[in-house]
Amino acid sequence: MTNDKPLTLEEMLKQYDPTPVEYDPEVDGDDEHLVRDQLLQKKEELKDVVTKLKEKQRNDRKVRR
Repeated sequence: MTNDKPLTLEEMLKQYDPTPVEYDPEVDGDDEHLVRDQLLQKKEELKDVVTKLKEKQRNDRKVRR
């Protein structure tokens, strides 16, 4: 209960720094997008494999939908 008085706008903006924040992958360590891209690429490869196997198994039969 040190200070129950609400801060004014000037007090809140006293420590404001208007310089833009730069992204640094070494500091931020955000590599989730790389993992996601790898998973999506693997999914496409597996999808192609499954499609080819289904076509091979189907032979000359027609598929009804």
